[in-house]
Amino acid sequence: MDADTILDAALALAAERGWRRTTLSDIAAHAGCGLADVYRNFPSKGSMARAAVARVDAAVLSEAEAGEGESFRDRLFDLLMRRFDALKPHRGAIAALWRELPRDPLAGAPLAPALARSMAWMLEAAGAPPRRPFGPVRVKLLAGIHLSVMRVWLQDDSEDLGRTMARLDKALKRWAPVLEGRCGRENYCGAQKNA
Repeated sequence: MDADTILDAALALAAERGWRRTTLSDIAAHAGCGLADVYRNFPSKGSMARAAVARVDAAVLSEAEAGEGESFRDRLFDLLMRRFDALKPHRGAIAALWRELPRDPLAGAPLAPALARSMAWMLEAAGAPPRRPFGPVRVKLLAGIHLSVMRVWLQDDSEDLGRTMARLDKALKRWAPVLEGRCGRENYCGAQKNA
């Protein structure tokens, strides 16, 4: 049994009944395989969650081509909107996990490093490698932006995701210079009032 089939089964069940209530045995049954097959591919539900994030990253990065003359902000906007497009088939599973997190914050623990890694890749693909000394801060800032926009995306059922795009555009107008690493202490861009 291949990992993608098992992962798809896990996401489908999470959308139906929630991530916490979905067991590894349930996933095996839904995927039509044995528990040993699940274990060989994913020794835990946390590893499945990380694999789902990595699969989205791979889909986004495979299409990441910088347009000539595009600004950093435009490239980052495009990458993050592609992420939301790639996540769309699994919105139900993401919504279930989102609802469960306040009651079970540890359920999201395996996702924190995966999200940070994803955001580092998005910065790299947009043309601003997350280099030191402020790289980790910029990665965390982008993760915060992504999560705040995700809250809107989960409620945005429009075909063009207009509300999601508007929220992302507003956040990037304010924070793109910081994310790109163009701001120093003497020119703190986050203090701009143009947001």
